[in-house]
Amino acid sequence: MNRTDDRLLPVLLTCAQALVWPGVPLVRGAVPPASDLLVAALVAGVVTAALALRGTRPVAALVVVAAACALGAGPLPAGAMAVLGTAGVALALFTVATEDDAFTAVLCVVALAVWQLLQGISLHGLSDRNGLDLVLTALLYAAACGGGLLVRRTRRARRAAEQLLERAESERHRLPAVERRRMERELHDVSAHHLTAVVVTAGAALGLRDRRPELAEKALEFAVETGHEVTRALGAVRAPAPSRGSVPSPQERLLDLVAGFRRLDQQVDCEIVPPPDGAVADAAYGIVREALTNVARYAPGAHTRVVCRYGDTRTDVVVTSTPPPAGAVAHGAGLGGGRGQGFLRSRAREAGGTVHSGPTADGGWEVRAALPGRTATTVEPSAPRTYRAAQVVAAAGLVLQPLLPALVIRAEDTSSGTPVSAGVFFALLAAGQAMALLWLRRAPRTAYGMLLGLALLWPVAMELGNYSGPVLLPPALSLLATCAALAMEPARTATPRKGRGAASKGGPAAMGVPHEWGSDRPPPARGHVTAILLMALVHAEAATTAVLVRGTAAPLWTVIAGTAVGASLTGTAAHLAGRRRTRRRQADRRAHEERLAGWTEEAVRDAWTERRRIAAGLETTVLARTADMVTEAEAGRLDATATRAREALAAMRALLDTVRDGETEIGLRPQPTLQALDLLAHQLRSTGRDIEIRLTDRVPERLPTAVDLAAYRAAETVLAAGGEQPAMLALDVEDEMLTLTATGVPRAADPAVRERLTTRVAAVGGTLTTGPRGTVRLRLPLTGAPDEEERHR
Repeated sequence: MNRTDDRLLPVLLTCAQALVWPGVPLVRGAVPPASDLLVAALVAGVVTAALALRGTRPVAALVVVAAACALGAGPLPAGAMAVLGTAGVALALFTVATEDDAFTAVLCVVALAVWQLLQGISLHGLSDRNGLDLVLTALLYAAACGGGLLVRRTRRARRAAEQLLERAESERHRLPAVERRRMERELHDVSAHHLTAVVVTAGAALGLRDRRPELAEKALEFAVETGHEVTRALGAVRAPAPSRGSVPSPQERLLDLVAGFRRLDQQVDCEIVPPPDGAVADAAYGIVREALTNVARYAPGAHTRVVCRYGDTRTDVVVTSTPPPAGAVAHGAGLGGGRGQGFLRSRAREAGGTVHSGPTADGGWEVRAALPGRTATTVEPSAPRTYRAAQVVAAAGLVLQPLLPALVIRAEDTSSGTPVSAGVFFALLAAGQAMALLWLRRAPRTAYGMLLGLALLWPVAMELGNYSGPVLLPPALSLLATCAALAMEPARTATPRKGRGAASKGGPAAMGVPHEWGSDRPPPARGHVTAILLMALVHAEAATTAVLVRGTAAPLWTVIAGTAVGASLTGTAAHLAGRRRTRRRQADRRAHEERLAGWTEEAVRDAWTERRRIAAGLETTVLARTADMVTEAEAGRLDATATRAREALAAMRALLDTVRDGETEIGLRPQPTLQALDLLAHQLRSTGRDIEIRLTDRVPERLPTAVDLAAYRAAETVLAAGGEQPAMLALDVEDEMLTLTATGVPRAADPAVRERLTTRVAAVGGTLTTGPRGTVRLRLPLTGAPDEEERHR
């Protein structure tokens, strides 16, 4: 809520309270005393001010509102605090649930309910009142708390999804540059260590040919060996393995950084649990490097501790240094440009985090950064146990306050009513139905049986407690719990559960999947119709029994028909509302996943285009010159070998210049193949996913084009459908069949994902099989039709 809503709602509640009292008595001609009007105005002012500030101090606002309404209800007539004492307290409780943690919200609900119960017992005993108002108040508080917790969870989920999309979008622009830098680094290593060595060796052998002729033979052998090694190295540059070890890991980079500063006589200790390669890892590396550089400049010899912890929701980067030892001279104090702190903040901000730096208590310096974690959600610090204990003690003190008058004041007479009022029975039945709702997901049939069985006991509680209020109100309260279960049913059946899949081949028509897998499609309607009819029958019977026991002049058939129709319409409306909410959530989830998959596809496509552009230069220049060098060396022509080596080195340097320049405009982008799996894994890991891809030695380097394209697209679809749990994709070839086995991808059983997978594998004559939860296996024949392969080319 914004500030306008925070101030408008309390004013509206105060106006509504003024209409109820003193508005209604004034309309009837009864003018309240001036003292009552003054007390009501004071209470309304305090409640309005507290509710207007509830966003900053939710618990304090709740306590003030509840205490003010309780104190004002004593001297004022009935109804004078009806609106503020119910809706005002519920609004404050809703704010507590949305702004504070779940423990505090539940503690507030329990404390309020028990406080009102004990206050009623101290004033009226157990038998002088029906007690239904207490049940209704408790249900109102529980609904306000549950709604606040739901809103809070929805906000957190939406915020996490937005942060994940922002992270994926930043990685989408970053992946092509990362791939360009990787190839540039590896090409530089090849040119610096291999081709240069051939040129130097051949040149030395030519210069000493007359005096040491044996060097020529060794130079030729070295040229042949190095040429083959260059070919293998360039092949690895063009198609690196999709394993984590293909490039230096973030942990290796940080450890190398720490080792470099240790070589400068800096005392550095480290504790590193780094994030996966990505923007967060780059930001962590840059922050640590800048902090260690500042220590070396301004506090040489100081003891420094580096901590990098990658967690589920947060990555903590802390660099703490002690004061420099006495007599240490800071030779680099004047070398800084004054922009280091700005660079630190910009690095953290680009990664979606924050950074703070400042002196420590002992005179040292500390740099502390909070970066996104695995799920890219903000971190809520957990409260210490002492704080929780203080909360419980304070709540207990407030709850036991109504019992103080009962301990010192002796009642003059004893009520002549029943030993226990109907409200106590109603509270027990409501608690039982609440427990049944908590077990709905684990044991749905048992929960439904408890709900319907308890619904039949409400008329019995009315009779035992001599209930004299509205006859249909207690059965309506029992109907609310069953309607809540019907509203939760579509969301429950839409979640994946254990089950067995089926093999599909040839197209979407053959992919029948039992509903136990869970899907985006609505579950079968037969079970829901049966549940609604059974619910209508039970609740109609309970309502009819309550009406007949109380007595009515209406015909029996009208009572039965009215209660049955009302229960059926209410249950149907609850089920439709739950289904609509579930469909909306599923639509939002699909839209989020489609955007994420689209950005992943675009990032891999751009990086693959960059790789193919550079690989094309390798194939036409460097590899051709290297092959000519090997040919000349095998023929024993040292002069030609040296010339071809210089040409290959010159071609490599020209290619490096092209790599550094890059391309601003890209025409037709090639389709990624299985050789782009390392790019796909890199992109998914950089957004917080734990992805592992394994290829056996039996998978050939070159596959039929149609199979290669279909296999990559299938792998991309499967991995994009994974959740937050770790996923693994294994590729193997056996009996001329390429097998892709994915585990940890429960959403791959959704009909939309299965349809896309079946379409891709059916184009090459493959099959799709779903196993236990989160397992998918695809089999693609390597002997495809030539015309199909040529068409894909």
